[in-house]
Amino acid sequence: MEEMPTVPTPQTIDKLKADLVRMCSQTPKSPVDSVRDFVQELEAAAEQIGIGQASSTSGLLSGDWELLYSSEDETRSSPFFWAFRKAFPDSSDQIFGITDSIPAPLKEVGPAFQQIDLNSATETGRFVSRVKVATLGGMATSIMTTRGSIIGTDGSDGIRIKIDTTKPEDSTVLSKLFGPFGQAISENAPAFPSGDALEVVQPGSSEVILRTTFCDEGLRISRNADRLDDFYIWRRREFASFDSL
Repeated sequence: MEEMPTVPTPQTIDKLKADLVRMCSQTPKSPVDSVRDFVQELEAAAEQIGIGQASSTSGLLSGDWELLYSSEDETRSSPFFWAFRKAFPDSSDQIFGITDSIPAPLKEVGPAFQQIDLNSATETGRFVSRVKVATLGGMATSIMTTRGSIIGTDGSDGIRIKIDTTKPEDSTVLSKLFGPFGQAISENAPAFPSGDALEVVQPGSSEVILRTTFCDEGLRISRNADRLDDFYIWRRREFASFDSL
């Protein structure tokens, strides 16, 4: 008699999540293919019993998130770079390859954070991505901050994000150049209208889809809908109201 397959349980999901978080936290960084296998196992088991699904409507997507693991350079966790790829499809990978090849400590990236405020009733909201970038052995650092508008959902697991602005915040370069005035300059300098600039290059490129294949109270797995092989694993920092977004 053929043995019946084992049905996952909530305890199975908890163990898979713990194993995945442990793998993502290892130093040196775990191989992408190994982490991808764990991600796919968690996604399949969770989908089978309906845990962590329907992220667009579950109410769990909103929150403050920290990036645990990225299958590519951590800067690409920002949807700005997804939009940049749409605007410059023929040259973006070459440009990214040049910047990615800069070795540490000349360039170090991270941590990365995202804040999502989604109103499930209206399917709209706000989105903020922050990625710390340090160069010259940490002598120059800034937080690359991209702000966007959530303009709708895409199925049960996707949100449509329109890139609005991008700005380097908390720049130590300005502090070194202007002393006590550096912070004031950084805070009051206008953000670059990156979304509008991308639209000039390629209409429609400022809009991207963030697809979330697993999201519960503590962990999220998201992907760029245009590049589903890449994945980003996020750990929730808090449930929050983002009045300061």
